[in-house]
Amino acid sequence: QVQLVESGGGLVQAGGSLRLSCAASGRTFNIYAMGWFRQAPGTEREFAAAVSGSGGSTVYADSVKGRFTISRDNAKNTVYLQMNSLKPEETAIYYCAARPGQPSQDGLAYRYWGQGTQVTVSS
Repeated sequence: QVQLVESGGGLVQAGGSLRLSCAASGRTFNIYAMGWFRQAPGTEREFAAAVSGSGGSTVYADSVKGRFTISRDNAKNTVYLQMNSLKPEETAIYYCAARPGQPSQDGLAYRYWGQGTQVTVSS
């Protein structure tokens, strides 16, 4: 069982930056690939980024490439999402998720989910 707790959301102006964190419980954090997803009201959940257990492999949605960076610190059982040049349409609840094995862009592949953190980008 893995418990995930996100933090770092908030209100930011368009063009600004935020760094989200996701702290995980458990002693085997490095066997889990971690992903960040987001969901705006009335829309489906959308993949943003994922990272392998070692941190050596990352995957990004085309919409965030070059602006978002996913990273992890296995000593701290934490994964991060650095978000730069934020846009108003990226206002959403951001969720982190964990799955054993390789990173995936498919939310259904993830076994554990956090409760989410709200990101609001004002224009």
